Amino acid sequence: MKLYDAAACPFCARVRIALQLKEIAYETVEVDLHERPSWIYDLNVSGRVPVLDDGGYVLPESAVIMEYLDERYPDRPLLPADARDRATARLLVHRFDELLARDWYAFRQGESHSVEQRLEELPIGQSLFVDAAFAPWVIRARDLHGFRLPDRLEEWLSDRARHPAFATEIALVRSS
Repeated sequence: MKLYDAAACPFCARVRIALQLKEIAYETVEVDLHERPSWIYDLNVSGRVPVLDDGGYVLPESAVIMEYLDERYPDRPLLPADARDRATARLLVHRFDELLARDWYAFRQGESHSVEQRLEELPIGQSLFVDAAFAPWVIRARDLHGFRLPDRLEEWLSDRARHPAFATEIALVRSS
């Protein structure tokens, strides 16, 4: 299994966390986001990462990749067992991607200040799927941008950091 990745990208981070939570071995191909190689467009027409190559089956989009991994490797499930709870987890990630991720990139360009409010409202602790999807932004807000996290988020992140998948991502962000 091969992951086309960018260490700084929170969307890639959620896939790295999912792969580690599921204990799936993978090879990383680092993609320079500032000078995207032309071949990345052959893998994903948008040129974005992450892209997963599972023996020739190529799949872009972080949430879709996470769902695929959860179905392909059912041991250590990320999504809840109940269909309604699974749908809720997917909806939370979908809404998160629409709201916080959009605001995050606007914040990084100096155009928005609503990131703190979005972080305060995060519905954490719903499932490993949701936590893996949200954690990259929370980690980056705290460790790269100096946000003071609300106590509930700090406690949640401390609890998650006990797992190597989250601890590895925290260490990666702190070393950058």
